[in-house]
Amino acid sequence: MSDLDAHLLIVDDDERIRDLLKKFLMRNGFLVTAARDAEHARRVLSGLDFDLIVMDVMMPGEDGVSLTRSLRESHDTPILLLTAKGETEHRIAGLEAGADDYLAKPFEPKELLLRINAILRRMPETPAEDTVPKILHLGPIRYDIERGEMWRGDDLVRLTATESQLMRIFSACPGEPVSRVKLVEDLGRDRGQAQERAVDVQITRLRRKIEDNPKQPRYLQTVRGAGYMLSPD
Repeated sequence: MSDLDAHLLIVDDDERIRDLLKKFLMRNGFLVTAARDAEHARRVLSGLDFDLIVMDVMMPGEDGVSLTRSLRESHDTPILLLTAKGETEHRIAGLEAGADDYLAKPFEPKELLLRINAILRRMPETPAEDTVPKILHLGPIRYDIERGEMWRGDDLVRLTATESQLMRIFSACPGEPVSRVKLVEDLGRDRGQAQERAVDVQITRLRRKIEDNPKQPRYLQTVRGAGYMLSPD
């Protein structure tokens, strides 16, 4: 998918910020739809598909974290949360709820653009039809490396863009540990303990989808001093 073809949904209760973001992103080649709150966003999402949602955390009524958690029950659209500077608990809560990334306010518009493009690049590409799939087995889970799809029996397991990218990273080197620093780099994020902590949160979420007992992981293991390792059957 070309970034210029992407359709973004902006969700923010501040009309001035909403309009500024819409104009800025449209100038940079995106298709943009805006929603004023969670209720409005739900109505828009019921009739349109988006490539990415940019959403403010602090909104009247249902906040961005709650909406993210709810959307993850039926949508795998990437979500970028906008949080007030210093609201660490909101950032972690947002990642745990299913957000792919967050950006603290105030931010430079260029940084927002870089974050959006990084998330869109992490989205799995559609493979050629004649590609022979390669499958990893994780107990009852099958992961199709070529398609970036995870299945439990006949049921497709929904993965966020970040979870999909993590699976691609791990499946490229099964049985080999990958450091948190390397994961941060491969996810296209800035270095630092905050981003390494964010990776830990994403790993916890991914384990909930592939492990029978996420607290005692069998397939996505922690390797002390080395990072994380995918250990398929």
